[in-house]
Amino acid sequence: MNYTLVAFVVLYLLISIGIGLLAARRVHNTADYAVAGRSLPLAVVIATTFATWFGSETVVGVSARFVSGNLGQVVEDPFGASMCLILVGLFFARKLYKRNLITLGDYYRQRYGRVIEIVCSIMILISYLGWVAAQVTALGLVFHLLVPAIPIAGGMVLGTVIVLVYTLYGGMWSVALTDFVQMIVIALGLLAIAWFAADLAGGAGKVFTYASEQGKFQFFPSDGEPKTWIFFFAAAITMMLGSIPQQDVFQRVMSSKNEDIAMRGPVIGGSLYFLFALIPMFIVTAAVMVMGEQATKLLADDPQKVLPTLVMERMPVILQVAFFGALLSAIMSTASATLLAPSTTFVENILRNIKPGMTDRATLRAMRISVVGFTVLVLVYSIAMQGTSIYDLVSGAYQVPLVGAFVPLVFGIYWSRATTQGALASVVLGITTWLFFVVTPPLAEAFPQQLAGLLAALAGMIGGSLMPQWVQDNKGHVHHYEGSARGGAAA
Repeated sequence: MNYTLVAFVVLYLLISIGIGLLAARRVHNTADYAVAGRSLPLAVVIATTFATWFGSETVVGVSARFVSGNLGQVVEDPFGASMCLILVGLFFARKLYKRNLITLGDYYRQRYGRVIEIVCSIMILISYLGWVAAQVTALGLVFHLLVPAIPIAGGMVLGTVIVLVYTLYGGMWSVALTDFVQMIVIALGLLAIAWFAADLAGGAGKVFTYASEQGKFQFFPSDGEPKTWIFFFAAAITMMLGSIPQQDVFQRVMSSKNEDIAMRGPVIGGSLYFLFALIPMFIVTAAVMVMGEQATKLLADDPQKVLPTLVMERMPVILQVAFFGALLSAIMSTASATLLAPSTTFVENILRNIKPGMTDRATLRAMRISVVGFTVLVLVYSIAMQGTSIYDLVSGAYQVPLVGAFVPLVFGIYWSRATTQGALASVVLGITTWLFFVVTPPLAEAFPQQLAGLLAALAGMIGGSLMPQWVQDNKGHVHHYEGSARGGAAA
């Protein structure tokens, strides 16, 4: 065990906790806790958007997937994931920011009523299990690599407690300020490691040449079969569109100081995310060149170990510190955000419907209790899911909001004729179609389940909105067909 490396990592963790707890002094009400009082400047919004997206799957999961296949294998992340942030900035940020909301669930309530609010909020909550579990799994792996005497499950517990401490007290303020520091650590750490890895491999040019010769730059399907292209398209839109109706993205928009920052922050953050996500792919390619047969064995065993092994065995202590600092920054920034987002959604859009009339103080206390409860739930789920790849945990998490919450959000904003009945039909058809494909493997092998669910959701929204209206809208009215269906209030 490298005691110098462990000492630096412990120091870094203590500093992160200190920054988070210092930021907690700014929390006085639920708006401070959930959206940092809508006061974050552009640099912090960019940083927290970038750092939240740049998680364990980006450093370990994406690089492992790439080195085992090619660029086409990582179409979901970083290609789809970065496009999600850019689309949010261009098409959703301004329209949602004007509504002065706390959660995305608040939008569904305003537009369609409480039933859609609760149903969509539940789907958003479920989707976070996989994403946060990926971060907890990575924390366990990191602490096990640093101190082999700590089992992976023990590392999961330790890492989760550290993230919980500052998220619990500081909410979005702590997340934003720690993310700002962690973005700097991620950027500098990965650039330094990439430089050294390229030197070990004989230069960046040789790394690119090797990648090209091995077919790593192949992006689009090469066989020309329609089925292959359909599955490729379905993979691309899973995170690109499924991540849009997510509370963590929405919180960054609503935490901005003004509309311009709300729009520019995700666009710039998403662009930076894509560029920096390419660096772990470069490093792991260099690792395969440098490590030879050892890398081949690791690829067969667990591709996620290639990059950490290169750093631990072939790089000086200062770069080991940089790597684990960057990796822990990536994991903790994502984990803190994804613990906070579902907890605020649960309190604001589910608990407050069960217990109306809660004071702001009671709501803030409930949010903090929910953070603890969700953390325990995720930790149990993560330990139970040991063995599942980090990339798969993340990519699978977004199918639920894609088929259930995405269509009502888009049509609610951009189609004035979208009704509560249409939203309900969209959710029901989208989820049931997706579930039917999930439990029927032959169908899922013939056609992508998430695309089937999305198409059904579109049909439900359009058909349900245009047919005679029998479902109450957000004003408590029942609409019968009178030549034009305007069940929901225009967005």
